Amino acid sequence: MNADTSPPLPPTLLDAAQTAQRLPYPLLVEALAALLQDPSVQVPARLVLPLHGGGSLFVMPALDGVTAITKLITFTPANAGRGLATIQGDVVVFDVATGQRRLILDGPTVTARRTAAVSVLAAQRLAPNKQGPLLIVGAGVQGKAHLEAFAEGLNTREFLIASRSASSAQALTHYAQTLGLQARVVPDADAALADCPMAVTCTPAREVVLRALPRGDAFIAAVGAFTPTMAELSADLCRHVAKHGTVVVDTVDAGHEAGDLLQAGLDVARFASLADVARSETFAAKGPVLFKSCGWAGWDLAAARAALLA
Repeated sequence: MNADTSPPLPPTLLDAAQTAQRLPYPLLVEALAALLQDPSVQVPARLVLPLHGGGSLFVMPALDGVTAITKLITFTPANAGRGLATIQGDVVVFDVATGQRRLILDGPTVTARRTAAVSVLAAQRLAPNKQGPLLIVGAGVQGKAHLEAFAEGLNTREFLIASRSASSAQALTHYAQTLGLQARVVPDADAALADCPMAVTCTPAREVVLRALPRGDAFIAAVGAFTPTMAELSADLCRHVAKHGTVVVDTVDAGHEAGDLLQAGLDVARFASLADVARSETFAAKGPVLFKSCGWAGWDLAAARAALLA
């Protein structure tokens, strides 16, 4: 019998809306949790190449026994002032056995949704008080994704929105209300923190945006900073939680990426990762909780696995 030499079928190319449709938050959270239990997962260090003009090119591979992915995206902070997306690119999904491309997912959509879903998974496992309201600092793409994810994944119904851009904060508030949620703009994130048992910071991390010390039952997810030079949380806030509460990082790679914690002079290597939490039957958070998320290609692999199921 002759070998089949017919050309492979082209991969399914999904735009932003189609990618989002393949990644409903409940399914995505389940896929993230399952990935943390899968010993076949391999995630090498991501490659980050600087681009002229201050941007970066990210090459992020990952694989398990069935599926392999590479996320290829650019991050261009200056685009925020140009009316252009700061993250652009794709996630290419391969079949391990045949090497064929299965899907090409919209990179920014995967990034936004899997990041928000990771925050929800962390809140499910770690938040002392899940009742809300949720304070969202930053009303851009990640702010919107976190609003949707917490509404679907934790049934959060009330949101306080803080942003340097009044129009962006008002737009996200209006969007929340169209979903049947309660939302209002707050002028001072630090003052609002006292009223919120949960908070997420989703800013470009050009400057510290949260300085107030959290309440004893607080859960804070910090997602905007992913290099040693970036920070959203003050050093005092980070040191306070490290001393009186619980700090958890998304992966061990945060040891050289978590600018918030590194700039506070903390030994990041001593903190538990989300995988440690997921694999432990006895892990118990105490006091206020800070979850530091820096991003990881494993999260993109989990998204690809979910997209293949959908």
